[in-house]
Amino acid sequence: MLDILDHEIPEGEQRLTLRVENGIGLLTLCRPDRLNGWSWESSRQLGIMADRIRFDDAIRVVLLRGEGRAFCAGIDVTAPGGGITGRSPAERTQRYYEGIRWVHERFAAFAGLPQPVIAAVQGYCLGFGFELALMADVRIAADDAVFALPEAGIGVAVDAGGDLRIARDAGAGWAKYLALTGRRIDASTAERIGLLQGVTPPGELESTARALAEEVAANAPLAVRQIKRSVDAYADDGIARTLDRTALAAALTLTSRDAAEGYTAKASRRPPRFEGA
Repeated sequence: MLDILDHEIPEGEQRLTLRVENGIGLLTLCRPDRLNGWSWESSRQLGIMADRIRFDDAIRVVLLRGEGRAFCAGIDVTAPGGGITGRSPAERTQRYYEGIRWVHERFAAFAGLPQPVIAAVQGYCLGFGFELALMADVRIAADDAVFALPEAGIGVAVDAGGDLRIARDAGAGWAKYLALTGRRIDASTAERIGLLQGVTPPGELESTARALAEEVAANAPLAVRQIKRSVDAYADDGIARTLDRTALAAALTLTSRDAAEGYTAKASRRPPRFEGA
């Protein structure tokens, strides 16, 4: 099974890599030249990696990290396949809806791994990157990390459930504040409101996160997995149902004229002129 999956990611096209060391699955976003920008292909590969990790008894804990100076700066707008077309606005919206649901399924496979996931975050952690980090069970960040959900500023809804997870961990007020404004917060603020479990100097991030992963990996695997499942069953109650509403909201806004204006304005480095259409 795993050998077959190995051929599903062409050589040189990796968005993520996986290495196992002493019970720790090191899952690394490996496009530092693109600030580990996210794409449809990144979501596909995340699903493949989740399948590998799930059935690998040698992995007791996952350490999620980004290569280079950023964890993930959000969507890679240069990645192929970024736009979805259709013969009509309705068909295009429907295709976006199914595409976002497909992404949710890959993210759910990752968030639902039996092994705990620890995220080590440095630099930019924006948009999809922030949403990915929020799927980890524990998050440690360097004090240079910056977090934001900038989607509303370009005319689209938060599409992978990051606002829902912020509401779960920090409260609805913080979820709305961050998602409605797109403002960036630093690591100390993220820790204060409960989105991080620790902040370190950049040079100590790797060693701190590894030490935590080793501590988890040393504990009884069956007990660790059941603790994660029990806490998730309580904390995530309602998220799965709400994500379908999220997919529809994303599809409707991604196909709006405001979204086209938002992306154009961003590329032109000018303020967008939104009309609510």
